[in-house]
Amino acid sequence: ITMALGGESYLNFMGNEFGHPEWIDFPRDDSYDPSTGAFVPGNGGSLEKCRRRWDLADADFLRYKQLNAFDRAMIHLDKAFGFMSAPHQWVSRKEEGDKMIVLERGDLVMVFNFHPTTSYTDYRVGCNNPGASNAIMPWF
Repeated sequence: ITMALGGESYLNFMGNEFGHPEWIDFPRDDSYDPSTGAFVPGNGGSLEKCRRRWDLADADFLRYKQLNAFDRAMIHLDKAFGFMSAPHQWVSRKEEGDKMIVLERGDLVMVFNFHPTTSYTDYRVGCNNPGASNAIMPWF
């Protein structure tokens, strides 16, 4: 959804979705807290606790694999339709109870269902362009 609603670029969770670090401790030097003056020890510029786990997207028992497939499909969708650079962007429906967001980006209408247990059929959505439409990625 970040890709659909963002500008001309997007970032998934600090860019770490598919190489999620075991521990987040980026290289940093010793410093002093500007509000208290207290000494804050650094880690000597170490990369040791900033490892990426690129294998997570390949593990069948984790959902990273599904997220990776969805992310790849969204990138291919943008290559095919160029929606990220399209000037038309409109959120036409937000339903907290249904956990649904419907938006238009360029000529596409995107429907996101975040409900953990409910799938919807015949969900009514409006769009800017009249006429019939086709489902491009109904499996996600």
